[in-house]
Formats: sequence, structure tokens, C-alpha cells
Amino acid sequence: MTATTDHLIIGGGIMGLSAAWQLARRGARVHLIEQFPAHHTHGASHGSTRNLNNAYDEPVYLELFDEALAEWRALEAGAPAPLMRLHGLVTQGDEPVVRATHDALLARGADVALLAPSEAQARWAGMRFAGPVLLSREAGIGYAARALDALEAAAVAHGATIERGGRVRGIAADARGVQIEVETTAGVRTVSAPRAIVAAGAWSSPLLDGLVELPALRVTEEHPAHFAPRDPAHVWPSFNHVFPADQLDARGGNVYGMPSPGEGVKVGLHLVGDEVDPDARPHAASPDVRAALRAHVAEWFPGLDPDRATDISCTYTSTASGRFVLDRVGPLTVAAGFSGHGYKFAPAIGRILADAASGVRLPPEPFRLSAHTE
Repeated sequence: MTATTDHLIIGGGIMGLSAAWQLARRGARVHLIEQFPAHHTHGASHGSTRNLNNAYDEPVYLELFDEALAEWRALEAGAPAPLMRLHGLVTQGDEPVVRATHDALLARGADVALLAPSEAQARWAGMRFAGPVLLSREAGIGYAARALDALEAAAVAHGATIERGGRVRGIAADARGVQIEVETTAGVRTVSAPRAIVAAGAWSSPLLDGLVELPALRVTEEHPAHFAPRDPAHVWPSFNHVFPADQLDARGGNVYGMPSPGEGVKVGLHLVGDEVDPDARPHAASPDVRAALRAHVAEWFPGLDPDRATDISCTYTSTASGRFVLDRVGPLTVAAGFSGHGYKFAPAIGRILADAASGVRLPPEPFRLSAHTE
């Protein structure tokens, strides 16, 4: 059986759903295929919260953040519950990085300030600070699970088809378009379209092998945790702790986190997990990673109990540079390698993918395949 649509989307995480929403709201016929149920825990998009983190000094990311924030607001306007809370984000650690980020944000007119450690400590008594602290008042948290539901509902409302339980076993692409083989409990069928977006996360490389020359994508299993606050009266911002390069090995990695209402305070080490097969990963942190995270909490978060935590498991699919892969090759548009920092940009990335797949314009040069070969 062959079905036809304008755009196929392979992958129903935050990026695939964002692309489906952006295309469907333009009137395109969209068929998204996802192998797992909604809110599954096998990839990178599940969970209650993510940082809405604007602490970048590169214009391409700052422009993307500003666009994404406007798109989050547009999506939120039709959602049954808030998708964001801009309660502020603090960044500390490597002083040149903190100051460069502050200067870049200030130059764009962002609402930022540099605080002394004592000022930060007075505001957020559950944390410890050293060196200048960047406060970004227009950042905070995104409610990730709600966002997935809101994107799906908005895409469906504009006519998109969201199919779950279909695993793509093969992709063929040529000048005539794209055909994919989809395996479900009912058997294998073929779906065709003039164009397809592949936003398959940890499964990107095997799906696109022989079709698109991707950069090396490293799939790791990462393990943040929700830690129990010692004092429920403490106020928590979102946060980054960025260490100088010569300290990273000893520290275990840079640190990020945010309050997760009803679950505690989420704290994670960035990009420290073991490389895994996404179809056969342990869903459990190594003893070294668990110990390193708890040691950081004990040192820098006096308001959290390092011995009372609930581990989380997710995947990162990372490029060597940490830059995303967004590009079009023939009838295929690729979205991959979000390297643990893509969530906040998702609705803007959806717009970029919709533009590329529709032939409106190619993605920004820093994310294109050519930028990963230099």
C-alpha cells in the first residue's frame, strides 16, 4: 500500500512535532511517523522541564532564541496551560565566558545584570556562588511535556496526521521524491511524498546511511536527577555552571539545572554519559557519573540534599562542535545533533525545517552540513 502526502516527517520528538506544526499551519499536508508512544522515555524530548537558556555569546543562537521565544508565546496562546516560566537564569563559573555572554546579551538589549556573589546568595539561598554571576531575566524554564502535547494538538488542528507505533525500516530518495518503509503491528507498508524531514534523534545516522553524509553523531545516555530541597521556602532560578576547560575533566562536566515543580530541583552534568546503542541502553547512570553529580550538589547547592534524588535518563545526539545539523539534501531535510541544548529553540527550528523542506530558504550556514566539514 502506498500513501501520499506533501511532507513526511520521521520522528515525533520536540523537533519533528515543531516542524509538523509549522508546516501544517501553512496549509501543507503533513504525515509524521513516530515509533514510540507519546511521552516515551527512549529519546531526548521527555520529562517535565527544560531550561529556556539564552546564555550564549554567538549571534546565530541569540537570534534563534529570540525567534523561538516569540513562537513559544504563539503556541502557548492556544494551549490549555502555560508552556514557560521566565523566572530568570543565572550563569556562573568561567569568568571570561560569563562576561562575554553578558556583553553579547546586553548589546542585543536583553534584560541582564552582573551580580556579585553576595547579591546572588541573598536572592537564592539554596545555592553557592563564586565570581561574577550573570542574571538573565528573560530566561527560565519550559514545560517540556506540556509543549509536546501543545505542538501535537496544534499540528493536528491544522490537519497534520500523527502516526505512532510505526518504525521506519528504510528510506529511498531520488528526484521523484521519498519513499519509506514503515513497520507496524499490522505489517510493512510504503509511504511516499515529494519531501521528507528526518528528525530521528539517536536513530538519525543509521536511517540516513548512504543518503546523507552526516558528520559523526555520538549518542550518549545522560543522567540528570531531581534533588529534594532542604527548605521549601527557598526560591530557585534556572542555572548554568560553566567551568574553564582545564577543570572539566576533574569536575566531570559543566552543570545545568532548574526547578521542576512537584519533583524537586533538576541538576545535570552536561555531556558526560557513556556512548550507547539507543535500542539497547541501560537507562542507568554509571557509578562515576552518579558520584560526580552528587559531589557537585554537595559543594554548590547547600539547599539540596545530595542523598535524596531521583535519577533521570535521556539521550544526547552530539556533533563534535555541539552545533546542530540542519540542511536539505535533495528531497530530504535533516535535523540532527542537537547536543543537549536544542529544546529551547524548537519552534524556531521547526520554522527553519519547514522553510527548507518547502524550498523557501536553506537553514543558516553555521548549521549546514558544509559547516561540519571545515
